[in-house]
Amino acid sequence: MSTPNPSGMRVLVIEDQHDIAANLWDFLERRGHAVDHCADGVAGLARARGGGFDAIVLDLGLPRMDGLELCGALRAAGDGVPVLMLTARDTLEDKLRGYAEGADDYMVKPFALRELEARLRALHRRRAPAAGMAPLLHAGLGYDPAMLQATRDGRRIALTRMQGALLAALLAQAPHVVARERLLRTLWPDGDGDPAALHTLVYELRGLVDRPFAGPLLRSVRGVGYRIAEEA
Repeated sequence: MSTPNPSGMRVLVIEDQHDIAANLWDFLERRGHAVDHCADGVAGLARARGGGFDAIVLDLGLPRMDGLELCGALRAAGDGVPVLMLTARDTLEDKLRGYAEGADDYMVKPFALRELEARLRALHRRRAPAAGMAPLLHAGLGYDPAMLQATRDGRRIALTRMQGALLAALLAQAPHVVARERLLRTLWPDGDGDPAALHTLVYELRGLVDRPFAGPLLRSVRGVGYRIAEEA
């Protein structure tokens, strides 16, 4: 792995196309980032699990293990490292499946290297909780941004960065409604999100903080947005 300058990131590129991987490595290294590379999914997952990376650039069509499976395995293990999926699959369903497996961002080939770096920097900035941000709590549902961990009824629940950001935005305003447009701006400040991606993220979060428990707290307000509240 190359050595970054103090403002650089440590980026793992998991890509089996040699030309694309070489271009990414050369560009990111010239921009001051440390880069490591794996050419298949099994090796990439092992390297990612070793930790120490600020972001992962992940191709989907990988040998030995598909990128979606790799990302899902990382999230199932509680690893919240930002993942930017890089793929030729460009339909809305492809993107929603990527987000459902825990992707933080999604770029379609061909892509601009400068835009990819900008998105990686944005993911890295958004990963860290705001300085001094205290744990949030409402109606027995809590979230600790420093740990990327929710709690309910004494049970700890590991969240991805995006799931945590959504829960934090809702808890910060609980029990009031947070409009969809505000959530989209909060979760995707670069304008890359859409209502379908938000709906998918809400569905994932419900599966973690609501469905295993006696009653729902994450509520939809038709035509407006979402809120955390006990049943009226």
